[in-house]
Amino acid sequence: MSITVNLYYTGTGGNARRFAQEMEEQGIADAIRAEAGNEKYEYFIPVKDPETILLIDSWRDQESLDKHHASPMMSEIAKLREKYDLHMRVERYVTDLDGVPAQDRSFIRE
Repeated sequence: MSITVNLYYTGTGGNARRFAQEMEEQGIADAIRAEAGNEKYEYFIPVKDPETILLIDSWRDQESLDKHHASPMMSEIAKLREKYDLHMRVERYVTDLDGVPAQDRSFIRE
């Protein structure tokens, strides 16, 4: 089972994009990617909302996510969120262990 958390960081004046850029430039994002249990940590820009950055953050299990949340890295992230005055919306998903159903596969072009 994997846990995926979509975090939408929204600000003004390009601050969300600057936040993600600083996370990458300071190596914080790479450090998170190197944590045990991290499966994905990637930023995206929604086409219709350039003031928002979407972070897709996936973890092997709840224990891995809990360790990440208890790490000193979280205070660094919180400081950057404050610096850029970002607000957040969060969605959480658990992987369907059965995979993509056959009736949905016809819509997927690989």
